[in-house]
Amino acid sequence: MGRVRRAFGIRRVGHGGTLDPAVTGVLPIAVGPATRLLPYLQGDKLYRGTVQLGLTTRSDDLQGQVLRTAPLPPLDAAALEQALAGFRGPILQRPPQVSAVHVDGERAHVRSRRGEELELAPRPVTVHRLELLDWDPERGRLDLLVGCSAGTYIRSLARDLGERLGCGGALASLRRLEALGFGLEGAVGLEELDASPPPLLDPLTALSHLPRHPLSPPQLLDWRCGRRLEAAADHPTDGAVAVIGPDGRLAGIARADGAGGLQPKLVFEAAG
Repeated sequence: MGRVRRAFGIRRVGHGGTLDPAVTGVLPIAVGPATRLLPYLQGDKLYRGTVQLGLTTRSDDLQGQVLRTAPLPPLDAAALEQALAGFRGPILQRPPQVSAVHVDGERAHVRSRRGEELELAPRPVTVHRLELLDWDPERGRLDLLVGCSAGTYIRSLARDLGERLGCGGALASLRRLEALGFGLEGAVGLEELDASPPPLLDPLTALSHLPRHPLSPPQLLDWRCGRRLEAAADHPTDGAVAVIGPDGRLAGIARADGAGGLQPKLVFEAAG
C-alpha cells in the first residue's frame, strides 16, 4: 500500500481483500474518496489453484509445517469430480488456523504461530464455480478453477477436499484471476506502477452491477443535503443504487428503502 501512496501522492488508500504472501493476482485498489465505495463492489472472486494431495499442513498450504502424510487412493477424473461435487454451492467452511480471522480480539494466525490449536467455527460461503482443469496422478496434484463468494478460503477447500478423499491435501499455489469486478487483463504490475502510475478508473466502471438513479438539477441540492429522494417506478425495492449527478459523474450511493424512496448512504460533495 505504501507503493500506491507514493505513486499517486495520496495517503488515503484502501484495498479489496488481502492476498496471502504466496498468492499472486488481482488486488483492487481504491484511492481518496473512492475508498468509501469498496463495500459496494461485487464481492465474488475467481481463482486458479493447484492442490497437493497426500499431506496435511498446519497452514493448509505448502508453506506450513507438515503434520501428516498419507498414500493416495486410486483416483481418476471421475472420482475427483464426484468429490468436488460436494463443495459446489452454499457450504460451511472452517477457516485455516493461519488466517486473519479474529479470535477473542486477536488474529488467528498470531495465536497459531504461538503454537495454540484453535477451534474456528465454520462459516457459510458459496462456491459458484468449481472446475477440474488438470489431474497429475504421478505427482498427486490437481488444478482447479474456483469462483466463490467473499470470505472463501481456497486453502480450506484444498484441506477439506483432501479429507474427503482420505489422504489429506494442501494448497500448492494460487492465483487470483478476478476480484470485485476487476480482472487480470486490467491489472497493473508493481514495477509499472513505480515507473508510471496509470490513470485512475471512473468509479462507475466498478459499480456497473448497481442500478442507477440520475439526479435532475433540482434534486442535486436535496441529495447533497442528505435528503430522501423519490425513486423511479422501475427501481428495486431494496439494495444499493448508484446516484448520478446532472454532470454524469457519481454523486454517491443510496439504498432503496422499500417504500418508493432512496435514502442517502454515501454522499460526495455533501453540503453543510
